[in-house]
Amino acid sequence: MTLTNHNIEQLVKLCISGNQFAQLEIYNRYYKAMYNAAFRIVKNSFEAEDVMQDSFLLAFTKLENLKEIKTFSAWLKRIVINNSIQHYKKKSKLDEVSLNDVLYKIEDDNDGISSDVETSNLKVKQIIEVLNTLKENYRIALTLHLIEGYDYEEISSIMNISYANCRTTISRAKDSLRKKMTTVIGF
Repeated sequence: MTLTNHNIEQLVKLCISGNQFAQLEIYNRYYKAMYNAAFRIVKNSFEAEDVMQDSFLLAFTKLENLKEIKTFSAWLKRIVINNSIQHYKKKSKLDEVSLNDVLYKIEDDNDGISSDVETSNLKVKQIIEVLNTLKENYRIALTLHLIEGYDYEEISSIMNISYANCRTTISRAKDSLRKKMTTVIGF
């Protein structure tokens, strides 16, 4: 049974009724984006995969709680990000994640690319290095805002801080990133 021609609303309704083929189709459509969102926060490939899969399981078990089927992808992404932040905080209490893990992953993905793209990727690596030197709350807030595209209200809800504190945190994080990029990279 192929469900590739169904839209997301139809697939979600099929999932609610217990159709496992629909769940697989949703997973296939969203797993890459959800993995990337998790990876940007937990900074470890294996852990990002675990967080992503746990998030899908949670989403499929809580699907009947979804109020608007049209918002499924945003709802799923919020689950992934919340789980990623929770996992990162739990792990960071135990040990620090090496920046080299992220950089080696980027280097492995860049085999056989033209020099223009390699130069661009070098700049991206440098920006990621600088971003990862920021305080944890600055790094997470900037990742959610600039990379994931969340607005201040959503970020304040995700990070469990006030709206005003969210705006201040993001503003200070941008200033800190700008200063570090100027001194470290020369942007």
